[in-house]
Amino acid sequence: MTKQIKLSALNLAPVRKGKTVREALQHTIRSAKAVESFGYHRFWVAEHHNMEGVASSATAVLIGQLAQETTQIRVGSGGIMLPNHAPLIIAEQFGTLAALHPNRIDLGLGRAPGTDQLTAQALRRHGQKAEDFPNLVEELRHYFKPVSSRPHVRAIPGEGEEVPIWLLGSSGYSAQMAGELGLPFAFAGHFSPKQIVAALNLYYDTFKSSGVLSEPYSMIAVNAIAAETEEEAHVLASSLYQQFLSMIRNQRGTLQPAVENMDDIWTPHEEQLVMEQLSGSFIGEANKVAQQLYDFAVNLHVNEIMLQTTIFDEEKQIDSYNRIMSAWQAL
Repeated sequence: MTKQIKLSALNLAPVRKGKTVREALQHTIRSAKAVESFGYHRFWVAEHHNMEGVASSATAVLIGQLAQETTQIRVGSGGIMLPNHAPLIIAEQFGTLAALHPNRIDLGLGRAPGTDQLTAQALRRHGQKAEDFPNLVEELRHYFKPVSSRPHVRAIPGEGEEVPIWLLGSSGYSAQMAGELGLPFAFAGHFSPKQIVAALNLYYDTFKSSGVLSEPYSMIAVNAIAAETEEEAHVLASSLYQQFLSMIRNQRGTLQPAVENMDDIWTPHEEQLVMEQLSGSFIGEANKVAQQLYDFAVNLHVNEIMLQTTIFDEEKQIDSYNRIMSAWQAL
């Protein structure tokens, strides 16, 4: 029964304190190869900009390298922030990826800028806004259709390529849109856990069968960290806690090393705010984490869980992926 629910991985190519962007990208490639060997279904990276601690801004370029370095695992975007781009460019980029790596490329689409407002203005000089998202998605989907559907402006590569399009969201907006279009939906539960149930219900309630899906297909991204002991897992998670604390303080930087005691870093109020945002996280010994993930997926009727594993120690991060999948397969 467990095999019906897939496990996948989300990776933001984090830049660790004291390491370079080159090293961050190299480790992201190594992580993709590792999770492929462990049996994960897909490996996604996400578009962010002007963030010292995130190296996945040129998302399509990174996806191409990840696909080249792996052989079977699906690779894709979680996601491309479509209002930042001309749909034709995205169709050409992902059409090229799909031509080079058939049946392995996913195109997840979001409508947020993935950055601060000043950087968003630099990205969106053509004037596109979040409100344009439905029209941009429609235009992009047209470019992937056969030549007869759009004779004057064509995406080559892209035209006729079967690139699965996902809609991503952290609220009900994209959930409803995905349902009405009959597309797969991925929810960002790793930073918006309180909206999971409402968004999924909206997706299921509004879903209409399409040429893409005959029934809903949903995935939730969650924070998941496993170690040999519960105590060690929570120490490793302190890097995740510091990451969210830096966002609350508006002091974003590189990923920080784990600490034994977060009380030396945050105030009680800050702790409350961080833990509210991370309330949907799964942290502990691997067997316990795997069982909790499975129960979570079954209760919410989701098809797939995507793990965001934020650990400073690179070996411990890969070990966490391995432990969770081993425990998952043993259920």
